[in-house]
Amino acid sequence: MSGTDPRLARYLLSCLALALLASIALALATGPLSISPGELLGMLGLSPDVPAPHIADAMLQLRLPRVLLAAVAGATLAMAGAAMQGLLRNPLADPGLIGVSSGAALAGAITLVLFSGSIALPLLLPLSSFAGGALAAALALWLARREGHTRIVTVLLVGLALNGLAGAGIGFVAQLADDLALRSLNFWMFGSLGKASWREILAVLPLLLLPLLLLPRHARSLDALLLGEPEAAHLGVDTETLKRSVLALSVLAVASTVAVAGIIGFVGLVVPHLMRLASGPDHGRLLPASALGGAILLVLADTAARSLFVPSELPVGVLTALLGAPFFLALLLRYRHGSELA
Repeated sequence: MSGTDPRLARYLLSCLALALLASIALALATGPLSISPGELLGMLGLSPDVPAPHIADAMLQLRLPRVLLAAVAGATLAMAGAAMQGLLRNPLADPGLIGVSSGAALAGAITLVLFSGSIALPLLLPLSSFAGGALAAALALWLARREGHTRIVTVLLVGLALNGLAGAGIGFVAQLADDLALRSLNFWMFGSLGKASWREILAVLPLLLLPLLLLPRHARSLDALLLGEPEAAHLGVDTETLKRSVLALSVLAVASTVAVAGIIGFVGLVVPHLMRLASGPDHGRLLPASALGGAILLVLADTAARSLFVPSELPVGVLTALLGAPFFLALLLRYRHGSELA
């Protein structure tokens, strides 16, 4: 499917929306505590089959918030990735490249070690992670700004340096951690939705929804930017404002996700590229398609993570890395002689 026909694009979005609903239903019904499709419908009042009270309570208080958080986080990461790829005009771009994920992870690691076992940890961890990610992004943008212009290539180079420094810092912090803190740190570093709760969702949902609501407003400007920065400026696009806005919203998306779920990589790389092949480069279609695709991917990945090795649980970031790393290498091989990496 070329994605040039708007009817085909609408058909794609409709199929993705139905696939997301099916993924959510599968995720709710699957796991160590499983329910039948009839019981799932019964919880919605659509079937006479009603699960036992303790099962219904577990579904509403434990599994439903986890599935919803996976859907929103996946959608936000994927849409941010699509916007970053359009901003940088590079199919290998990812929000984590500017150091946001690493900065958030370092701040979270320090918090885990310093406040291990503290009753304040559930509150301090997301706050410190968000602050660390925002600080890393602000530093990258400040260092890349020269004569009133933000140099995207410099942003990426600074991001690589910040990723290296944060990785070294996390390794140093891990040496100071006790066994309990180290286990929590390792699990959180690879991404986990296991601690999702309604309280966390209510706290982070506004931060995750802002990029989902605001990034599509830049769709036409991102389309114009595909022609090149001078051409976009001639078409009336304020490229500096566009850069700052898209970068800020991408930072918000990644830092908020890391704050509640740890590092979940490659969602912002793999999904936008696949959706671009299906829907075409038009960001008006690409951004919502990426959001739906990212939600589907993370919901299914989290379902597999908590179901494959019962009673143990696999970090969801491990599964997304297993999917994303080979895909990333395939992209590198495909474009190594092309101009898209320039």
